[in-house]
Order: sequence, then structure tokens, then C-alpha cells
Amino acid sequence: MAAKLFTEQEKESIVKAVKTAELNTSGEIRVHVERTCPEDVLDRAAFVFEKLKMHQTELRNGVLFYLTVDDHQMAVLGDAGINAKVPEGFWDEIKETMLGLFKQGDLAGGLEKGILMAGEQLKAFFPHQSDDVNELSDEISFGK
Repeated sequence: MAAKLFTEQEKESIVKAVKTAELNTSGEIRVHVERTCPEDVLDRAAFVFEKLKMHQTELRNGVLFYLTVDDHQMAVLGDAGINAKVPEGFWDEIKETMLGLFKQGDLAGGLEKGILMAGEQLKAFFPHQSDDVNELSDEISFGK
């Protein structure tokens, strides 16, 4: 089961990274982890994005970090509001940094680093607002 891939301390560190990243931006960040991906990774990430109702944020500024451990696949998927503003290749540096840590066996560290980098980059396009409401859960969701 995917939920057993991380220790409780690792889960807490990932959630803390989400909360920290969201202090810089009105963007909403979620993490979803599965053991395997039953289809194309981007198609699956888009399905999970919708299942988590990430497309329902006011500014359409949700970001999903999708990871499958056994298949060694990942996707960073931004909603329409983000994709309309960010330059092409916006997520590439984040993904490369994460992959470097994943290859060292540090899944939690890779997710934390990627999430914090996303928060830093998103603040230029979606700065944190004083009336910002946390529209999505910061908790990690897990598939099979």
C-alpha cells in the first residue's frame, strides 16, 4: 500500500513543505503517491487532479505532484490558471531537482525540495494574498 512508503516523520515533513510553500503563494499544492500507474502518467495525473477537485480553486492555480514509486514515474501538473501565466518549461528545473534526489533514494526529500521550489516560483505569478484561504487539503493523498 502506498501510504506505507513513507515514515510518519517523512509524511509530516512533506506536509510541512506544502504549508511552507503555500505561505508564499495563493497557489494550492497537493501530493498524490501511488505504487504503480495503470496508464500514461500524465493521463493518470490529470485524473487524480480532477478526483481531488483541484480544478475547483478560485484562481485555477492548483499544482499536483504525482509520483508512482514502483514504476518510477512522476508528473507535476498545474491547473489552467497557472499554465496560462507561466513560461514553457516552467516545471522542468523542479522535476530535474526532484529526480536527482529520487535517484539517491530520497523520495521524501525530493518531494519536499520540489514543493518548496514550486512555492518560490509560483509567488511571482500568484503572490500570497492577505485574505487567502487554503482551498485544498495539505495532506498527502495515496492510491494503491
